[in-house]
Amino acid sequence: MKVLVVEPGYAPYEKDIEGLHGMQEVVGGTITAIYPFAEPVAVVGNDDSISLGMPFNRSMEGGYGGVFGPFFVCALEEDHFGSLTAEQMETYKKKFRMAELLIGAKGNTPITLKVEPRQKAQVPDRDKKSKKRER
Repeated sequence: MKVLVVEPGYAPYEKDIEGLHGMQEVVGGTITAIYPFAEPVAVVGNDDSISLGMPFNRSMEGGYGGVFGPFFVCALEEDHFGSLTAEQMETYKKKFRMAELLIGAKGNTPITLKVEPRQKAQVPDRDKKSKKRER
């Protein structure tokens, strides 16, 4: 499925992932989903991100506070996660474009400073697989 990956400090980027293992690989462990938007999409992150000491990533609307560690945004289909449409991809790229630094909190509301994100150097998936075989 085609998702939008958002990592702490970096600009969001598109990625194709497959199955539970692929989802866990993106977030670095067990997954959990939140649904902060009216649109049928999920924000999927690491269920243990805070206890693992993962860095703050982005603030989230809808009373969710903030997300720590990497997460991805995907579509919600009847009974499973699915690919974002091109329009959804652009919407959430804009929404999460700026990186955020956590400077405090007021209750469950993070106080953040938005900063220019770093760009993630992408290695095509097929190149990663061929490099693994070479080892």
